[in-house]
Amino acid sequence: MKNISKKLVFVSAVIGIFTALPLQSQENERALDLDALLQQLEEGKFSQSQQNKARESDFIAKRSEQDRILRETVARRDGLLRQSETLETEFEENEFKLADLSGALDTRLGSLKELFGVLQQVAGDTKSKFSNSVISAQLPGRAAFLDNMAQSMGKSSKLASIEEIERVWFEIQREMTEAGKVTKFTTEVIQADGEKVSKEITRVGPFALIADGKYLEYKGEIDTVLELKRQPQARFLDTVSALENSSGELVGFGLDPTGGSILGLLVQAPSLKERVEQGGLVGYIILVVGAIGLLLALERLISLTFIKMGVNKQLKSDEVKTNNPLGRILQVRKKYPHADVESLELHLTEAILAEVPKLSRFLTIIKIISVVAPLMGLLGTVTGMITTFQAITLFGTGDPRMMAGGISTALVTTVLGLVVAIPTTLLYAMLNTRSKNIVYILQEQASGVIAERAESINSKSSS
Repeated sequence: MKNISKKLVFVSAVIGIFTALPLQSQENERALDLDALLQQLEEGKFSQSQQNKARESDFIAKRSEQDRILRETVARRDGLLRQSETLETEFEENEFKLADLSGALDTRLGSLKELFGVLQQVAGDTKSKFSNSVISAQLPGRAAFLDNMAQSMGKSSKLASIEEIERVWFEIQREMTEAGKVTKFTTEVIQADGEKVSKEITRVGPFALIADGKYLEYKGEIDTVLELKRQPQARFLDTVSALENSSGELVGFGLDPTGGSILGLLVQAPSLKERVEQGGLVGYIILVVGAIGLLLALERLISLTFIKMGVNKQLKSDEVKTNNPLGRILQVRKKYPHADVESLELHLTEAILAEVPKLSRFLTIIKIISVVAPLMGLLGTVTGMITTFQAITLFGTGDPRMMAGGISTALVTTVLGLVVAIPTTLLYAMLNTRSKNIVYILQEQASGVIAERAESINSKSSS
């Protein structure tokens, strides 16, 4: 502090020297200012000393308070440690007591412990069965009771009461009794369009639920009866209508002995329309080509049938009619009554050749369709396999569903190609045979006309 005061005095003196005026009267005033500055420095030193003492006193007081808090904390810690040791001792003693009591309980239960274990297992198994049973649609709440019972016995080792044991037996017996009944009851049903309505439904034992000529399914996890969005084939639905309309007599009914598993797989099977759609563009082209071939074959079948009927009538009639090929062939004989054998033969051959295109019309197209259809099916097979390999390249073989589309296209197009090729091949063979038979008749009759003309000419020559 003294050094600071000296420095301040020196600075003040220097400032005073530079600011001093040459007047003698100002020297007295400068002396007064230095004394005042010295006095102020002494007063500041005293004030700072007082502040330091106050800070020291405050620090000593707080240190005492901190020592007191430390002593209290240490005392509290020691008390908690002693309490922890006491609790640990009590916990160990309680464990020994609990083990003794558990042993005593097991000893007193004896065979009852096994009984309750079996009861818990039966309750759990029966709960799973009731959750999937269609009988629960008519008798709700059974699965919840068995579930609560199984869980309470498993978690808290709670013993079942006589009433609970009797109810388990009663529910099992009621399930067996209801399994042999065909009953009707009213409940809410969610239709295929999502609307929830109240309906009278028929339950066929534990196998099926039906209403309004349709099959229903029971969802045990949500305790709801749903109408199947897709129904099985019409022959099964006919049995549903027959059962609902029966008045007690025996009727045939299509039921699912698995409780809905087979029915679920049955309705998931694609219909004929869906299978055709799996063939894609190639499949539709095959069907169009096949339809054209069948129409042409039908037209030929009808035409050749009427032509054959006309030819047969002409064979039995002496009157020549030009509404059939044979009549037109025989008309050549009347048209050239004086022609020699060679000329008549040429005219008959010409007439037969004119009839052949009419008889074999469209047969070549039918034959081509019968050959092209399996080739188009092979094209669809190759296209489907390319799609399958592309799916394998992109997604691997982990998920078979990614490859199902290409495989379906390959198989369906092959089937469609064979379905078109087989009947068109048979139809072509049948129509070609009919056409040739008519041509053979024409040739036979033409040969008879030629032979008759030759005999007539020979007889005239001899006479």
